[in-house]
Amino acid sequence: MAHPAVVEVRRSDRRKRMVSARREGDTVVVFIPGWMSESEERRWVDEMVRRIERSEAKRRSPARKGDDALLRRSMELSRRYLDGKAVPVSVRWVPPMRTRWASCTPDDGTIRVSERLRDVPGWVVDYVLVHELAHLLEPGHDDAFWAWVHRYPRTERAMGYLEGLSAAAGLGMVGIDGEDETAAETA
Repeated sequence: MAHPAVVEVRRSDRRKRMVSARREGDTVVVFIPGWMSESEERRWVDEMVRRIERSEAKRRSPARKGDDALLRRSMELSRRYLDGKAVPVSVRWVPPMRTRWASCTPDDGTIRVSERLRDVPGWVVDYVLVHELAHLLEPGHDDAFWAWVHRYPRTERAMGYLEGLSAAAGLGMVGIDGEDETAAETA
């Protein structure tokens, strides 16, 4: 099997039986026991790369493919969590914003999502889309707004993911659209 990713094999005499793998940047690192033969190593490397790629594919958002897919995903999320009431005119990927992950202009029904989010898990992109779609129904961050947003079951988890991503990257982003989201914690 030809590997699309760079693969690094790390052998360890302390590792007795288990084979594991993880992605480190663009590299898939496969950990194998030191006693393993070269043919077993090749088989396990192929298997572990396949598993990682399958896992990553499951987490990827279908919206990642482009603006049309982003709009389709938004409409699906609106139907599922917002009773189909939030109908954006356009939803598109935009160059990274300095202080926001995404933004919405309720007056013209447009939603913009930072390209920084293209590589996050799909459920995080879904949360960002639900958040912005909720602004089409409630422009501010009041209790009514958060009631809509919290219909998405992974809201708290996605907010934590984005906070961690912002902190790790040193971005200093406050929330989805640049506002303090502490109100979400009480909603």
